[in-house]
Amino acid sequence: METSELILRTAQNLFDGLAIGSVIALAAVGLTLTYGILRLSNFAHGDFMTLGAYLTWLANTQGLNLGLSVVVGAIGTMIAMLVSEYLLWKPMRDRRATSTTLIIISIGLALFLRNGILMIWGAKNQRYDIPLVQAQKFLGLQLATDRIWAILLSIVAIAILHLVLQKTKIGKAMRAVADNIDLARVSGINVEQVVLWTWVITAILTTLGGVMLGLITSTVRPNMGWFLILPMFASVILGGIGNPYGAIAGGLVIGVVQELSVPWLGPDYKLGVALFIMILILLIRPQGIFKGTL
Repeated sequence: METSELILRTAQNLFDGLAIGSVIALAAVGLTLTYGILRLSNFAHGDFMTLGAYLTWLANTQGLNLGLSVVVGAIGTMIAMLVSEYLLWKPMRDRRATSTTLIIISIGLALFLRNGILMIWGAKNQRYDIPLVQAQKFLGLQLATDRIWAILLSIVAIAILHLVLQKTKIGKAMRAVADNIDLARVSGINVEQVVLWTWVITAILTTLGGVMLGLITSTVRPNMGWFLILPMFASVILGGIGNPYGAIAGGLVIGVVQELSVPWLGPDYKLGVALFIMILILLIRPQGIFKGTL
């Protein structure tokens, strides 16, 4: 392979990696928020992502444009997350359930959501009802429009999240609860309101991630979120558990490294690459690259 061809192929993989990394980053931020504030390692997070993608697809096929469909999908995912909060997670916190118990419950919830999606919509792959747009050509690269949108929307969503966490009253309360929930409670912070907002923000980010993944892969399928759960956890661990900015950086790194590994290992080993990075970080720097806090 000539040097110019190798450079072009690497640049193409880098762009594709940034796109999928942006999706992983969006989903990983929600995952790290639920851990940082609720101390919940939610293995159902990927299936909530799938649910958001399906609800968006359902609204889209009923005649709504994709933007409004995403709003509908986010609201539906938000309701599902809040139902799980009040039926599962809040009772478990009140009983001071162990982290192992919470993990087992979240795996059961993941199976329930995935099989519910299969029962309602079937195993057939679906596609959003949007017109096909030709890829943009730039310096020999094929820049798919949906991948460009994934990167741009991720940047906007992450910028808004930063403003919420740093500039708003609820954002400061979320950071206080993540730092010390008991101290936050005695300081007069409404912890239950913080929990509610955590699920709201998580639902929005998760739905966006699911929709962007559906656009990038051109399909919405029942197991799409489940296959992304390992890269999401790898991103959270890489960036520092509980740190949303670390999760963003971790998601981008995982996405890029996975795509850069394809020419040498093939696409079947992407999850193996994410697992290898996660194990390596746990062995070398268990706390992650950044400090694990909001």
